Amino acid sequence: MTLGEGGTPLVPAPALSERTGCEVWLKLEGANPTGSFKDRGMTVAVSAAMRDGAEAVVCASTGNTAASAAAYAARAGVRGAVIVPEGKIATGKLAQALMHGARVVALRGNFDQALELVLQLVDRNPIALVNSINPFRIEGQKTGAFEVCDQLGEAPDVLCVPVGNAGNVTAWWKGFREYDVAPRLHGYQAEGAAPLVRGAPVENPETVASAIRIGNPARWEEAMDAFTSSRGEVRAVSDEEILDAYSFLGEREGVFAEPASAAAVAGLLKYGAEGRVVCVLTGHGLKDPTTALSRAAPVMPCEPSIEQVERAMLGDG
Repeated sequence: MTLGEGGTPLVPAPALSERTGCEVWLKLEGANPTGSFKDRGMTVAVSAAMRDGAEAVVCASTGNTAASAAAYAARAGVRGAVIVPEGKIATGKLAQALMHGARVVALRGNFDQALELVLQLVDRNPIALVNSINPFRIEGQKTGAFEVCDQLGEAPDVLCVPVGNAGNVTAWWKGFREYDVAPRLHGYQAEGAAPLVRGAPVENPETVASAIRIGNPARWEEAMDAFTSSRGEVRAVSDEEILDAYSFLGEREGVFAEPASAAAVAGLLKYGAEGRVVCVLTGHGLKDPTTALSRAAPVMPCEPSIEQVERAMLGDG
């Protein structure tokens, strides 16, 4: 079950390179069919579910998994169902899940509670769970590591990646090891949702970066093994730092990524790195238009005359 996922651009980041002193590249995972890296794993997970005769697919999600699962379920012609934390999902992602025909349940709780419930659900019904605890998801997502090595002609020195449920960093490390390379993995969590940094689950995670608003990552042990084995690190960045990086990407690099993606750049800007660095931008900025509009300059009204247009477009304000 494919929508043509993968093969996303790897673009140089001259403004970031100048500011950090590194050779920085951006892996634009928002160029996948539903606008996030989740499609890499979802194509494999849903294909496996169809092979095994599942009657439906289900996931718990902060948004991107819901959008991807709904799209691939629609492609496969089976029912898709998603559980999301009520009021905690970005508008663009919710719209995607609904437009792909999924049944969307808004849970009065957080992501970690939603995942616990879907685990119980699949035990009681003939449906497939397509969260990142599904091993097929990891197999698909590891292809990002293959692509970066092919695109650069060699492995980067450092990979900077946002960390939420920790499936992506687990998958990238698996891909690098299968390519027999070992770049340092630098993972970044939001301060209000940083269980790996704290060393303990966060009961009520909070951050503007909704895609990584997770307090008890499903791939905790694998992710920590990846950081240790790669001689890397996992650290926290504030919401303010994430939003500054989010604006920097849009205004200086011409790249519109969602706030969670900007955590990778925020971490690089805050903590630094050496050599050739790839930042994984996990989702497109249109996933979360509300945050974008809250950060952007206002639209300028204008009367329909050339003088007024000149003043509006060329003047100081």
